[in-house]
Amino acid sequence: MATLPRKQLFDLPEGVIYLDGNSLGPLPKSVTARVGEVVTEEWGAQLIRGWNDAKWMEQPARVGDQVARLIGAPAGSVVMGDTLSIKVYQALASALEMRPDRKVVLSDSGNFPTDLYMAQGLLASLNQGHELKIVAPEEVAGAIDDRVAAVMLTEVDYRTGRLHDMKAITDAAHANGAVMIWDLAHSAGAIPVDLAGSNCEFAVGCTYKYLNGGPGAPAFIYVRPDIMGRVRPALSGWLGHDAPFAFDLDYRPAGNIERMRVGTPPVLQTSALEEALKVWEGLTMAEVRAASIRLSEKFIQEVEARCPDLTLASPRDPEARGSQVSFAFEHGYAAMQALVARGVIGDFRAPNIMRFGFTPLYLDDTDIVAAADILQDIMENRLWDDPAYKVANRVT
Repeated sequence: MATLPRKQLFDLPEGVIYLDGNSLGPLPKSVTARVGEVVTEEWGAQLIRGWNDAKWMEQPARVGDQVARLIGAPAGSVVMGDTLSIKVYQALASALEMRPDRKVVLSDSGNFPTDLYMAQGLLASLNQGHELKIVAPEEVAGAIDDRVAAVMLTEVDYRTGRLHDMKAITDAAHANGAVMIWDLAHSAGAIPVDLAGSNCEFAVGCTYKYLNGGPGAPAFIYVRPDIMGRVRPALSGWLGHDAPFAFDLDYRPAGNIERMRVGTPPVLQTSALEEALKVWEGLTMAEVRAASIRLSEKFIQEVEARCPDLTLASPRDPEARGSQVSFAFEHGYAAMQALVARGVIGDFRAPNIMRFGFTPLYLDDTDIVAAADILQDIMENRLWDDPAYKVANRVT
């Protein structure tokens, strides 16, 4: 029987209620020792032999299989490495080559900006008349037509938590002959995902949010198995080569998911992620989702009863949002800074969104009520109206 929460597995500062795991997950306790072991016993003692003896070279695919279990993907279809921005570029470039006669990339205004930036940069470099078309989230399905080469969406809106219907939109894309790319940055480890069932061609995501891989943890990319042998990697790095140590002068992509590897993997960071993923042992995403909904519903109920100046910015239906809840408030940045000063850590997204993540691996009902108590005090007594809380940090 799975048990939640698993607070004893995390190194959380005393007196802190952490509602920002949707931005950066906390440190699992066992990661500290594991990274130290990799540094001293593998890198330190084995030196370059670690690539073979410690199996560093196999690590991106091995960890990819661990992530695959959490996103409904089959073994051998996910590989780790690089950043999410790089993986977005890879997926979109491959998708466009699959539809050479089409010139439109469709996305929505709820997509994370870096995905749009990477698309803009790629299309400008191609200089073949492509267009990035951005519509409102609710208009996506109706905007897919026979000019669209690829539909590129983030499943869960980073600001509001609004959740796209993955299967319905993928079906609409395929009905119109388009390739489907999903960004799972706010989905992996937060909600049940069924990539295999959706039939999408590509998915990408990061691992430093709900998967607790640490700042800068490697991203992942999924390629649907039946198209893997036909997908040409736009970034043809040597570790995506079919035989990297043959040192051929011409690129020949690997015949499996490793063709989506680029350069040397970050062994220390991937080792931290590999260890962090152990906190998921014995859990299903359905269990996590049920607990997440219960906590987020309780938070909404508590906040709306206590803080009338805050307006719910997330969908009210829990089935229509991910594992976060957002409230709009004119002075949201200052109010969030006041909360952080009191030990309740969430974050802020412009222009007015106070964002709270619900990760039942280390949160319970007591945390939710205590956070609402503190938020009520800050709002009722205008504690946010302190000049110190209005000075914007570089990271909000």
